[in-house]
Amino acid sequence: MAQKSVAGPEIERLIQLLAKLPGLGPRSARRAALHLIKKKDQLLVPLADAMGIAVREIGICSTCGTVDTSDPCTICSDPKRDQSVLVVVEDVADLWALERAGAVNARYHVLGGTLSPLDGIGPEDLNLASLIDRCGSEGFSEVILAINATVEGQTTAHYIMDQLSHLEVNVTRLAHGVPVGGELDYLDEGTLAQALRARTRF
Repeated sequence: MAQKSVAGPEIERLIQLLAKLPGLGPRSARRAALHLIKKKDQLLVPLADAMGIAVREIGICSTCGTVDTSDPCTICSDPKRDQSVLVVVEDVADLWALERAGAVNARYHVLGGTLSPLDGIGPEDLNLASLIDRCGSEGFSEVILAINATVEGQTTAHYIMDQLSHLEVNVTRLAHGVPVGGELDYLDEGTLAQALRARTRF
C-alpha cells in the first residue's frame, strides 16, 4: 500500500532530500525537517542562506583536491605548513579527521577514492596522476600514505609506492594495530596480527 503524503510537495521534497544524507533515514529526515520548519527563522532560513553561499563559493582545490572557497585552498596556501611532507588521503573526510587530530602540520593530497578493479575504478578515475606530478616537481622529503587498511586501500598504497619508486622520497604509511584505549580481547585477529608484526621498542 502506497504511503500517503501528510504535507505539501515542498515539505515532502525537503524530507526526501534530507533522507539522502548519511546517517538519516526516512524517519530521522521527517524529524529533522519538522524541527527546521518549527524553527524557521533561527534554523531554516540561515541554513538555506548558508547552502546558497556554499553552492556559489565552494569548489575543488586544483592543487590538492580538497574542498574550499578558495583555489589554492587554505591548507595549500598556508606558508606555516611543512612544505616537505605530503599526506595522501582517500577522501576529504579523512583530511578533516587528521586535521582534528592535529598530529601533523603538512600538506595534503586527496585521491578521491581507492583503486577497485571489481567496481571499475582504475588509476585514471582517481587523483593519482597529479600526485605523481607533485611528488616529482615539489621535492617532498616524505610522503605519508594515510589510506584506510582495506584491501582496496592497500592496493592503492602499493600502486602509489610503485609509481614513486624512481623518486628519492621516503614513503611511509600509518601504523596499524591496537588502538589507544583498545582491549586485546575485543580486537579481531587481523588487527592483532598486524599489531604484533609492527611492534616497537618500549
